[in-house]
Amino acid sequence: MDTFVQQLINGLNIGAIYALIALGYTMVYGILRLINFAHGDVYMVGAFAGYFIALSLGLAAPSFLGLGIVLVGSMIVAAIVGMIIERFAYRPVRKYSRMTTLIMAIGVSLLIENLFVARIGAAPRAFPDFLGSQSQPPIHLFGNAAISKAQIVIFLVSVALMLLLQWIVFKTKVGTAMRAVSFNLNSAKLMGINTDAIISLTFAIGSSLAAAGGVLTAQYNPNIDPLMGILTGLKAFVAAVLGGIGNIPGAVLGGLLIGAAETFVVGYGSNIGIASTYRDAVAFAILILVLLVRPSGLLGSTVQEKV
Repeated sequence: MDTFVQQLINGLNIGAIYALIALGYTMVYGILRLINFAHGDVYMVGAFAGYFIALSLGLAAPSFLGLGIVLVGSMIVAAIVGMIIERFAYRPVRKYSRMTTLIMAIGVSLLIENLFVARIGAAPRAFPDFLGSQSQPPIHLFGNAAISKAQIVIFLVSVALMLLLQWIVFKTKVGTAMRAVSFNLNSAKLMGINTDAIISLTFAIGSSLAAAGGVLTAQYNPNIDPLMGILTGLKAFVAAVLGGIGNIPGAVLGGLLIGAAETFVVGYGSNIGIASTYRDAVAFAILILVLLVRPSGLLGSTVQEKV
């Protein structure tokens, strides 16, 4: 039972990060029916933005204020990067086929990764420990199962951001416009909605959430590098598809399930002949299984399209 509780805590913590990133995938897909494969690299950009903000301001000591400044700063930087990507990469090809936009997304992803490798190098950099997770003892909850201060803060901040997004989408005029554009782009234009601005704002919100995920990830895994967004971005995409891409609660559910599945493989995999090194493969195995059984995802709905 100790192992179960411990792996559940670890899984929910990692899953909350995946959920934050998956929300960006699902929001963009809901608006444009576009898989933004550069989103994982925006997560990486957010982590490095936080790193350089901390470096420039001399923030290194454990501090909630320092974490808040770095978190907000990185979210702003990533939001701007997301809007730039949408304006200069996706908007010009939006009128073309989905294959064109998909290839553009892959090209933008490779551009960002290699640009960072060329400019700052591929060597990992140590992110400041604002939560003092390395020096403070964990809190024991059940037997030997323990939770650290960093895990508590990461989970609470992630949940707060998810609830904020839910409020924006369902309780504000901007959210109403986003849902209208998602339902029918052309009809939204006829109703007087500035669809280009709404799409740009959607990219900004999704990118800021990914940046928050990058900074929070760096609080329990302080080594960041230009290629850190590849695998994490793919897992977040799997989480979005698992929950039902285009569905916000589905993205959250998918992220939590993927995170829990990974950690339970580490904790119990050896009992059934699965090595812990297969933890990354489990996410993609789950994706294949879900697509075979329920292609629309756990909370997604099947939409018929006219041809």
